[in-house]
Amino acid sequence: MDTDKQTVLVVDDTPENIDVLVGTLKHDYHVKAAINGEMALKIVQASPPDIILLDIMMPGIDGYEVCRRLKADYTTKHIPIIFITAKIGIQDELMGLELGAVDYITKPISPPVVKARLQTHLALHDQNRELDRKVRDQTQQINKTRLQIIQRLGRAAEYKDDDTGLHVIRMSQYSHILGLAAGMSETEADMLMNAAPMHDIGKIGIPDSILKKPGKLDDNEFDIMKTHCEIGAEILGEDTSELLQLARVVALTHHEKWNGDGYPNGLAGEEIPRVGRIVAIADVFDALTSARPYKDAWTVEDAVELLQSTSGAGAHFDSQLVTLFVDALPEILEIKEQFE
Repeated sequence: MDTDKQTVLVVDDTPENIDVLVGTLKHDYHVKAAINGEMALKIVQASPPDIILLDIMMPGIDGYEVCRRLKADYTTKHIPIIFITAKIGIQDELMGLELGAVDYITKPISPPVVKARLQTHLALHDQNRELDRKVRDQTQQINKTRLQIIQRLGRAAEYKDDDTGLHVIRMSQYSHILGLAAGMSETEADMLMNAAPMHDIGKIGIPDSILKKPGKLDDNEFDIMKTHCEIGAEILGEDTSELLQLARVVALTHHEKWNGDGYPNGLAGEEIPRVGRIVAIADVFDALTSARPYKDAWTVEDAVELLQSTSGAGAHFDSQLVTLFVDALPEILEIKEQFE
Protein backbone atom coordinates (compact mmCIF):
# COMPACT_ATOMS: atom_id res chain seq x y z
CA MET A 1 0.00 0.00 0.00
CA ASP A 2 1.22 3.49 -0.92
CA THR A 3 1.34 5.23 2.45
CA ASP A 4 1.72 8.64 0.76
CA LYS A 5 -1.76 8.45 -0.72
CA GLN A 6 -4.57 10.09 1.23
CA THR A 7 -7.75 8.17 2.00
CA VAL A 8 -11.18 9.09 0.65
CA LEU A 9 -14.38 7.54 2.03
CA VAL A 10 -17.21 7.40 -0.53
CA VAL A 11 -20.71 6.96 0.93
CA ASP A 12 -23.60 6.26 -1.46
CA ASP A 13 -26.45 3.74 -1.42
CA THR A 14 -26.24 3.26 -5.22
CA PRO A 15 -23.46 0.82 -6.24
CA GLU A 16 -23.20 2.41 -9.70
CA ASN A 17 -22.38 5.80 -8.15
CA ILE A 18 -19.74 4.20 -5.93
CA ASP A 19 -18.20 2.46 -8.96
CA VAL A 20 -17.95 5.77 -10.82
CA LEU A 21 -16.30 7.56 -7.89
CA VAL A 22 -13.93 4.68 -7.12
CA GLY A 23 -12.93 4.52 -10.79
CA THR A 24 -12.34 8.28 -10.81
CA LEU A 25 -10.24 8.38 -7.65
CA LYS A 26 -8.47 5.03 -7.24
CA HIS A 27 -5.29 6.04 -9.07
CA ASP A 28 -4.67 9.08 -6.83
CA TYR A 29 -6.15 8.02 -3.49
CA HIS A 30 -6.88 5.08 -1.25
CA VAL A 31 -10.66 4.77 -1.64
CA LYS A 32 -13.01 3.18 0.89
CA ALA A 33 -16.72 2.76 0.24
CA ALA A 34 -19.87 2.49 2.36
CA ILE A 35 -23.38 1.78 1.05
CA ASN A 36 -25.21 3.40 3.96
CA GLY A 37 -24.76 5.81 6.86
CA GLU A 38 -24.38 3.13 9.51
CA MET A 39 -21.50 1.49 7.63
CA ALA A 40 -19.88 4.87 7.04
CA LEU A 41 -19.88 5.70 10.75
CA LYS A 42 -18.31 2.33 11.58
CA ILE A 43 -15.57 2.80 8.98
CA VAL A 44 -14.75 6.29 10.27
CA GLN A 45 -14.59 5.05 13.87
CA ALA A 46 -12.29 2.18 12.91
CA SER A 47 -9.97 4.10 10.57
CA PRO A 48 -10.64 7.81 9.96
CA PRO A 49 -10.26 8.90 6.32
CA ASP A 50 -8.73 12.18 5.21
CA ILE A 51 -11.96 13.34 3.54
CA ILE A 52 -15.52 12.05 2.99
CA LEU A 53 -17.71 12.22 -0.13
CA LEU A 54 -21.20 11.81 1.31
CA ASP A 55 -24.53 11.21 -0.43
CA ILE A 56 -27.50 12.90 1.25
CA MET A 57 -30.51 10.82 0.25
CA MET A 58 -29.95 7.38 1.78
CA PRO A 59 -32.31 4.98 3.59
CA GLY A 60 -31.86 4.77 7.36
CA ILE A 61 -29.35 7.37 8.48
CA ASP A 62 -29.20 10.02 5.76
CA GLY A 63 -26.17 12.12 4.87
CA TYR A 64 -27.24 15.04 7.03
CA GLU A 65 -27.41 12.82 10.11
CA VAL A 66 -24.05 11.20 9.33
CA CYS A 67 -22.51 14.67 9.05
CA ARG A 68 -24.22 15.81 12.25
CA ARG A 69 -22.86 12.83 14.22
CA LEU A 70 -19.32 13.15 12.88
CA LYS A 71 -19.19 16.89 13.60
CA ALA A 72 -20.58 16.35 17.12
CA ASP A 73 -17.79 13.88 17.94
CA TYR A 74 -14.52 15.43 19.13
CA THR A 75 -12.57 12.59 17.51
CA THR A 76 -14.02 13.03 13.99
CA LYS A 77 -15.15 16.66 13.70
CA HIS A 78 -11.97 17.66 11.87
CA ILE A 79 -12.63 15.42 8.83
CA PRO A 80 -13.76 17.47 5.78
CA ILE A 81 -17.12 16.38 4.32
CA ILE A 82 -18.29 17.09 0.78
CA PHE A 83 -21.93 16.30 0.01
CA ILE A 84 -22.64 14.63 -3.34
CA THR A 85 -26.30 14.91 -4.23
CA ALA A 86 -28.90 15.62 -6.86
CA LYS A 87 -30.88 17.52 -4.22
CA ILE A 88 -29.37 20.99 -4.19
CA GLY A 89 -31.92 23.63 -3.27
CA ILE A 90 -30.68 26.72 -1.44
CA GLN A 91 -32.14 25.53 1.88
CA ASP A 92 -30.55 22.10 1.44
CA GLU A 93 -27.18 23.68 0.74
CA LEU A 94 -27.44 26.00 3.74
CA MET A 95 -28.43 23.12 5.99
CA GLY A 96 -25.40 21.08 4.96
CA LEU A 97 -22.99 23.97 5.40
CA GLU A 98 -24.47 24.78 8.82
CA LEU A 99 -23.89 21.16 9.82
CA GLY A 100 -20.20 21.56 8.93
CA ALA A 101 -19.85 20.31 5.34
CA VAL A 102 -17.20 22.13 3.33
CA ASP A 103 -18.75 21.83 -0.14
CA TYR A 104 -21.37 20.31 -2.45
CA ILE A 105 -20.96 18.41 -5.72
CA THR A 106 -24.08 17.79 -7.80
CA LYS A 107 -25.05 14.59 -9.58
CA PRO A 108 -24.45 13.40 -12.21
CA ILE A 109 -20.84 13.90 -11.20
CA SER A 110 -18.08 15.21 -13.43
CA PRO A 111 -14.80 13.36 -12.69
CA PRO A 112 -12.63 16.46 -13.27
CA VAL A 113 -14.83 18.48 -10.88
CA VAL A 114 -14.64 15.78 -8.19
CA LYS A 115 -10.83 15.61 -8.49
CA ALA A 116 -10.47 19.39 -8.38
CA ARG A 117 -12.73 19.79 -5.34
CA LEU A 118 -10.93 17.00 -3.48
CA GLN A 119 -7.53 18.52 -4.20
CA THR A 120 -8.74 21.94 -3.05
CA HIS A 121 -10.23 20.80 0.23
CA LEU A 122 -7.45 18.36 1.11
CA ALA A 123 -4.89 21.11 0.47
CA LEU A 124 -6.91 23.50 2.62
CA HIS A 125 -7.19 20.87 5.35
CA ASP A 126 -3.42 20.31 5.26
CA GLN A 127 -2.85 24.07 5.46
CA ASN A 128 -5.13 24.30 8.47
CA ARG A 129 -3.28 21.47 10.20
CA GLU A 130 0.05 23.16 9.53
CA LEU A 131 -1.36 26.44 10.86
CA ASP A 132 -2.54 24.63 13.99
CA ARG A 133 0.97 23.21 14.43
CA LYS A 134 2.56 26.63 14.09
CA VAL A 135 0.11 28.17 16.54
CA ARG A 136 0.83 25.38 19.02
CA ASP A 137 4.56 25.92 18.64
CA GLN A 138 4.25 29.70 19.06
CA THR A 139 2.03 29.41 22.12
CA GLN A 140 3.87 26.49 23.69
CA GLN A 141 4.73 28.31 26.91
CA ILE A 142 1.20 29.65 27.32
CA ASN A 143 -0.22 26.18 26.73
CA LYS A 144 2.29 24.67 29.16
CA THR A 145 1.26 27.16 31.85
CA ARG A 146 -2.42 26.53 31.16
CA LEU A 147 -1.91 22.77 31.38
CA GLN A 148 -0.08 23.14 34.69
CA ILE A 149 -2.97 25.19 36.11
CA ILE A 150 -5.51 22.64 34.90
CA GLN A 151 -3.46 19.75 36.27
CA ARG A 152 -3.39 21.47 39.63
CA LEU A 153 -7.17 21.83 39.54
CA GLY A 154 -7.38 18.12 38.85
CA ARG A 155 -4.85 17.45 41.57
CA ALA A 156 -7.03 19.35 44.06
CA ALA A 157 -9.71 16.71 43.52
CA GLU A 158 -7.28 13.77 43.52
CA TYR A 159 -5.19 14.93 46.48
CA LYS A 160 -7.23 13.09 49.07
CA ASP A 161 -6.46 9.65 47.65
CA ASP A 162 -3.41 10.39 45.46
CA ASP A 163 -1.21 12.91 47.20
CA THR A 164 1.38 12.92 44.40
CA GLY A 165 -1.04 14.36 41.83
CA LEU A 166 0.60 12.17 39.17
CA HIS A 167 -2.59 10.27 38.36
CA VAL A 168 -4.06 13.23 36.47
CA ILE A 169 -0.82 13.71 34.54
CA ARG A 170 -0.53 10.04 33.53
CA MET A 171 -4.16 9.53 32.60
CA SER A 172 -4.27 12.77 30.60
CA GLN A 173 -1.18 11.65 28.65
CA TYR A 174 -2.77 8.22 28.10
CA SER A 175 -5.92 9.98 26.83
CA HIS A 176 -3.80 11.98 24.40
CA ILE A 177 -2.16 8.84 23.01
CA LEU A 178 -5.49 7.02 22.67
CA GLY A 179 -7.16 10.08 21.17
CA LEU A 180 -4.54 10.22 18.41
CA ALA A 181 -4.91 6.47 17.81
CA ALA A 182 -8.68 6.94 17.53
CA GLY A 183 -8.24 9.53 14.79
CA MET A 184 -8.21 12.86 16.60
CA SER A 185 -6.07 15.61 15.13
CA GLU A 186 -3.06 16.85 17.13
CA THR A 187 -5.00 19.94 18.21
CA GLU A 188 -8.03 17.93 19.33
CA ALA A 189 -5.88 15.37 21.17
CA ASP A 190 -4.03 18.21 22.90
CA MET A 191 -7.35 19.67 24.01
CA LEU A 192 -8.45 16.29 25.36
CA MET A 193 -5.15 16.02 27.24
CA ASN A 194 -5.83 19.45 28.76
CA ALA A 195 -9.44 18.58 29.64
CA ALA A 196 -8.86 15.08 31.04
CA PRO A 197 -7.25 16.23 34.33
CA MET A 198 -10.61 17.73 35.31
CA HIS A 199 -12.47 14.43 34.94
CA ASP A 200 -12.83 13.98 38.71
CA ILE A 201 -13.05 17.64 39.75
CA GLY A 202 -16.42 16.79 41.34
CA LYS A 203 -14.63 14.78 44.05
CA ILE A 204 -14.13 18.12 45.77
CA GLY A 205 -17.76 17.77 46.83
CA ILE A 206 -17.44 14.23 48.25
CA PRO A 207 -16.82 13.82 52.03
CA ASP A 208 -13.34 12.66 53.14
CA SER A 209 -14.90 9.77 55.04
CA ILE A 210 -15.97 8.27 51.73
CA LEU A 211 -12.99 9.22 49.57
CA LYS A 212 -10.43 7.99 52.08
CA LYS A 213 -12.31 4.91 53.27
CA PRO A 214 -9.83 1.99 53.13
CA GLY A 215 -12.50 -0.66 52.60
CA LYS A 216 -15.35 -1.18 50.17
CA LEU A 217 -18.06 1.48 50.10
CA ASP A 218 -21.57 0.45 51.15
CA ASP A 219 -24.51 1.15 48.83
CA ASN A 220 -25.33 4.52 50.39
CA GLU A 221 -21.69 5.64 50.30
CA PHE A 222 -21.35 4.53 46.69
CA ASP A 223 -24.48 6.49 45.73
CA ILE A 224 -22.85 9.57 47.22
CA MET A 225 -19.57 8.85 45.44
CA LYS A 226 -21.39 8.58 42.11
CA THR A 227 -22.61 12.16 42.42
CA HIS A 228 -19.08 13.45 41.74
CA CYS A 229 -19.78 13.28 37.98
CA GLU A 230 -22.71 15.70 38.19
CA ILE A 231 -20.92 17.86 40.76
CA GLY A 232 -17.99 18.11 38.34
CA ALA A 233 -20.29 19.11 35.50
CA GLU A 234 -21.84 21.81 37.71
CA ILE A 235 -18.41 23.13 38.72
CA LEU A 236 -17.29 23.36 35.09
CA GLY A 237 -20.62 24.86 34.10
CA GLU A 238 -21.97 25.90 30.70
CA ASP A 239 -18.98 27.86 29.45
CA THR A 240 -18.23 29.21 25.97
CA SER A 241 -14.67 27.83 26.16
CA GLU A 242 -14.36 24.73 23.98
CA LEU A 243 -11.84 23.31 26.44
CA LEU A 244 -14.23 23.64 29.38
CA GLN A 245 -17.10 22.27 27.29
CA LEU A 246 -14.98 19.20 26.55
CA ALA A 247 -13.94 18.92 30.21
CA ARG A 248 -17.62 19.00 31.22
CA VAL A 249 -18.46 16.17 28.78
CA VAL A 250 -15.57 14.11 30.14
CA ALA A 251 -16.49 14.77 33.79
CA LEU A 252 -20.09 13.75 33.15
CA THR A 253 -19.50 10.62 31.05
CA HIS A 254 -16.23 8.91 32.04
CA HIS A 255 -18.05 6.49 34.37
CA GLU A 256 -20.65 5.44 31.81
CA LYS A 257 -20.26 1.86 30.57
CA TRP A 258 -20.62 0.44 27.08
CA ASN A 259 -23.33 -1.99 28.30
CA GLY A 260 -25.39 0.76 29.97
CA ASP A 261 -24.57 -0.21 33.56
CA GLY A 262 -22.54 2.93 34.31
CA TYR A 263 -23.48 6.24 35.87
CA PRO A 264 -24.79 8.92 36.21
CA ASN A 265 -27.19 8.53 33.24
CA GLY A 266 -26.92 4.88 32.24
CA LEU A 267 -25.81 5.71 28.70
CA ALA A 268 -24.86 2.78 26.47
CA GLY A 269 -22.70 2.20 23.41
CA GLU A 270 -22.53 5.07 20.95
CA GLU A 271 -24.70 7.20 23.26
CA ILE A 272 -21.57 7.77 25.32
CA PRO A 273 -19.41 10.52 23.80
CA ARG A 274 -16.26 8.95 22.43
CA VAL A 275 -14.05 11.26 24.48
CA GLY A 276 -15.76 9.91 27.60
CA ARG A 277 -15.02 6.36 26.44
CA ILE A 278 -11.38 7.27 25.82
CA VAL A 279 -10.89 8.82 29.26
CA ALA A 280 -12.67 5.86 30.91
CA ILE A 281 -9.98 3.48 29.64
CA ALA A 282 -7.11 5.83 30.51
CA ASP A 283 -8.53 6.48 33.99
CA VAL A 284 -9.22 2.84 34.87
CA PHE A 285 -5.86 1.60 33.56
CA ASP A 286 -3.99 4.12 35.67
CA ALA A 287 -6.19 3.50 38.71
CA LEU A 288 -5.59 -0.25 38.45
CA THR A 289 -1.81 0.10 38.08
CA SER A 290 -1.51 2.61 40.95
CA ALA A 291 -1.55 1.95 44.70
CA ARG A 292 -4.49 3.50 46.57
CA PRO A 293 -5.49 3.49 50.25
CA TYR A 294 -7.92 0.65 49.56
CA LYS A 295 -5.76 -1.52 47.25
CA ASP A 296 -2.29 -2.45 46.00
CA ALA A 297 -1.15 -1.63 42.47
CA TRP A 298 -1.96 -4.21 39.80
CA THR A 299 0.65 -5.37 37.32
CA VAL A 300 0.37 -4.00 33.79
CA GLU A 301 -0.34 -7.52 32.53
CA ASP A 302 -3.27 -7.97 34.94
CA ALA A 303 -4.67 -4.54 34.06
CA VAL A 304 -4.50 -5.28 30.32
CA GLU A 305 -6.12 -8.66 30.92
CA LEU A 306 -9.04 -6.94 32.66
CA LEU A 307 -9.43 -4.40 29.84
CA GLN A 308 -9.60 -7.25 27.31
CA SER A 309 -11.79 -9.55 29.43
CA THR A 310 -15.52 -10.12 28.94
CA SER A 311 -16.21 -7.71 31.80
CA GLY A 312 -13.97 -5.11 30.14
CA ALA A 313 -14.06 -4.85 26.34
CA GLY A 314 -17.64 -4.76 25.09
CA ALA A 315 -19.07 -4.52 28.61
CA HIS A 316 -17.41 -1.68 30.52
CA PHE A 317 -15.38 -0.31 27.62
CA ASP A 318 -15.61 0.28 23.88
CA SER A 319 -13.82 -2.84 22.57
CA GLN A 320 -12.47 -0.96 19.54
CA LEU A 321 -10.80 1.60 21.80
CA VAL A 322 -9.43 -1.16 24.04
CA THR A 323 -7.70 -2.66 20.99
CA LEU A 324 -6.21 0.72 20.07
CA PHE A 325 -5.06 1.24 23.68
CA VAL A 326 -3.33 -2.15 23.82
CA ASP A 327 -1.70 -1.51 20.43
CA ALA A 328 -0.32 1.77 21.86
CA LEU A 329 0.95 0.10 25.05
CA PRO A 330 4.66 0.81 24.40
CA GLU A 331 3.91 4.57 24.38
CA ILE A 332 1.61 4.18 27.39
CA LEU A 333 4.33 2.44 29.39
CA GLU A 334 6.87 5.14 28.52
CA ILE A 335 4.53 7.71 30.11
CA LYS A 336 3.90 5.42 33.08
CA GLU A 337 7.64 5.09 33.71
CA GLN A 338 8.26 8.80 33.21
CA PHE A 339 5.64 9.81 35.80
CA GLU A 340 5.95 6.80 38.13
